[in-house]
Amino acid sequence: MDFEFHKATSQGGFEYMALDVVMPKWGLTMKSGKIARWLVEEGAQISAGMPLLEVETDKITNVVEAPADGVLLEIVEAAGSTVPVMEVIARIGEAGETCAKAEPKHEAANEAKAGADAAPAAAPKPAKAAREVRAMPAARRLARELGVDLTLVKGTGKDGIVMERDVAAQAESAKAEASAPKAAPAPAAQASQETPADYDLVPMEGIRKIIADNMHASLMNAAQLSVFVECDVTDMVAMREEALARHAGEEGYRLSYNDIIAYAVCRALKLHPIMNSTLVEDGIHVHHHVNLGIAVSVDNGLIVPNVKQADTYSLEQLKTKVRDVSARARKGGLSMDEISGGTFTISNVSMLGVDGFTPVLNPPETAILGVGRVQDKPHVHNGTICVRKLMTLSLTFNHMVTDGGPAMNFLRCLADMLERPMLMLA
Repeated sequence: MDFEFHKATSQGGFEYMALDVVMPKWGLTMKSGKIARWLVEEGAQISAGMPLLEVETDKITNVVEAPADGVLLEIVEAAGSTVPVMEVIARIGEAGETCAKAEPKHEAANEAKAGADAAPAAAPKPAKAAREVRAMPAARRLARELGVDLTLVKGTGKDGIVMERDVAAQAESAKAEASAPKAAPAPAAQASQETPADYDLVPMEGIRKIIADNMHASLMNAAQLSVFVECDVTDMVAMREEALARHAGEEGYRLSYNDIIAYAVCRALKLHPIMNSTLVEDGIHVHHHVNLGIAVSVDNGLIVPNVKQADTYSLEQLKTKVRDVSARARKGGLSMDEISGGTFTISNVSMLGVDGFTPVLNPPETAILGVGRVQDKPHVHNGTICVRKLMTLSLTFNHMVTDGGPAMNFLRCLADMLERPMLMLA
């Protein structure tokens, strides 16, 4: 949590140290947070560690605690405000202290917009005076007789003077246009005829707006490229079935394809460390351990909790860790540490019946793996066409960090491990 002390002056002229509470920055990609609600009223006595307010980010709703004992002198930003990180949202001080009220920046912005909306329309600019037309007297006379606007006539005489023949040509041209069949007007677009009663408006705000901004920023700030591989996971499927049979007597025992893939990813990343990196301001950080993110769909969007040092766990240990953070992600019980600091992400859509897709990077990570469903397909195996279990893997990576060769070598290494599970256990 980040807080700042600022010296302020009371109306009586003495100085005191007020504590400015600012919007915290959780993670490298956080730009702003939405104040969900204040848990303490302005003027209330508070103590250090007391829940002060709830802040929504694109990942979770987190409780901000009071940093010190004192009185909540002022709530600068009201509930519902979206505030950039490190901007003041409240002030804490001693009982009896007063200070000049700070203007909420989001309200000032709204008022500025309202003022702009209410501003009177600018006075119309005076029409430009008709340009002077140089024309021969005969041309002017013919123009009056035929009703031709001389300003529309292009002169062919010396220095552009309009001649009688020019007026006659203009009149013939106008006559031809008038006699030509008119094209039927295009029908009005159906959307323009809609009224608010014809659709439901979903405001682009809150968590949806934050996710939209982050996804757009991800695509704008990274050179994203996706590569695909279809792998024969028949042996991986057999490995899972064997494990389930071996633990059949254990109530509640489960092992999913995603558990096995997560374990294999950690093994492959250790062999291809550049894929386990993040791009930050001071350069590329190639991490010594894998903080493995698992994309989890929740009611109000998508969240990516991660398992720290996932590469240090056995398959059974990693499976337990992944299931724990995934379950708590759906219930809203994650800590900030569990949703920040990831180094690689897996997004599995196999349960949705999808073969493959191009996942969007989770900044500042270098790569993200997309996992499709397992299908029975005709496949050439050992020179014979037979039905095998096939799966499509997609890897999106940041071409600013690494080139296609290293990324594709990693993906091929991962596919090899899933095709021959003994490689990941070696």
